[in-house]
Amino acid sequence: MSENFQIIRIAARGDGVTADGQHAAGGVPGDVLRPDGALEHGPHHIAPVCQHFEQCGGCQLQHADEDVLRQFVTERVTFQAEKHGFSIGELLPTHLSPPKTRRRATLHALRTARGAALGFREGSSHKIVDLKECHILRPELAELLPKLRQFVAQHGGKRPVDIDLTVAHQGVDCRIKHLELEGLEATEAALEFAQSNGLARLTLDQGYGAETQWEPQPVTITLSGRPVGMPPGGFLQATQDGEDALVADSKAWIGDAVSVADLFSGLGTFAFALANPAKVLAVEAARDAHLACKATSAGLPMAAMHRDLFRNPLQPDELNRFEAVLLDPPRAGAKEQVAQIAASSVNRVVYISCNPVSWARDCTKLIEAGFSLKKLRPVGQFRWSTHVELASYWTRG
Repeated sequence: MSENFQIIRIAARGDGVTADGQHAAGGVPGDVLRPDGALEHGPHHIAPVCQHFEQCGGCQLQHADEDVLRQFVTERVTFQAEKHGFSIGELLPTHLSPPKTRRRATLHALRTARGAALGFREGSSHKIVDLKECHILRPELAELLPKLRQFVAQHGGKRPVDIDLTVAHQGVDCRIKHLELEGLEATEAALEFAQSNGLARLTLDQGYGAETQWEPQPVTITLSGRPVGMPPGGFLQATQDGEDALVADSKAWIGDAVSVADLFSGLGTFAFALANPAKVLAVEAARDAHLACKATSAGLPMAAMHRDLFRNPLQPDELNRFEAVLLDPPRAGAKEQVAQIAASSVNRVVYISCNPVSWARDCTKLIEAGFSLKKLRPVGQFRWSTHVELASYWTRG
């Protein structure tokens, strides 16, 4: 059969692609697309581990073996670099998080005539897949799903609720949105649910902002050995091993810099790792995250600044005080802030990104300013998903 019909790569949304550009849902490299549209499975096509695969939107690539997963994550990053003409000094091995290591997730639930459906949504749909198993979540989260389902079945309304789960020191931090509890009995039921299931915190948002219903001890997470207060809905890297990989690269690349600006610093994932011996300025727009970071920075050569870097990026004269800059912006990237970095005298930049497209767009400004891409590591924290991340190291001169 012609090589033109063999799947050679996986596209950004998870479809297999042949050499002549045909797309085939469920195809992986080594599969063959027959003239009738059927797929002939190759050596890298494996049986999915979850009964919900192909329906649940949480995973797109469970049918791909480890080699193909690694290839996909790598190519999603390198394609954008090559598209924008970046010369990669050293492409480091791709990091993949193992199964059952996701420590945070957003699920959806809806009360039904038979009880409740709870899980991720179907791909390109609002329909909720009622999970009976999940191979990406940490056990603490997966074990809570039946109990959450029962709670929504008893107290849910007519509209879907969103449930944010995070593994913290004290247990599972649970935030539920759009669940309208009316009356003392319903409120007491929520407290009983939190207590009986050992939740670290239960927060409800009924349309008027988050209100904590249960938090017997202040909820914390660990960043570089330091307990940091975790505000409801606070951002945390998806897996601990993914965080460890990103932090290790950042520390190695920042090296002996004595002053570092950590931009879009969040709770301080990178700031706490870099502080001491380096002096670190941690800049964050989200007030709760900024205050949590600031409260934990005592005793370190570290300062926390509350500032919206989209509306008010650090200017060149401010950046020139630092030997290195690290930034980890949201998916939209940091176009304006990177332009200011390019215009500064900073010669060392670590850019962590959860979106290769916005990362490559932003970094064209660094290239124009004389920077070169020294090291690049693709990271797949969201196992079996088309969502990928990366760590990159840029120097000038």
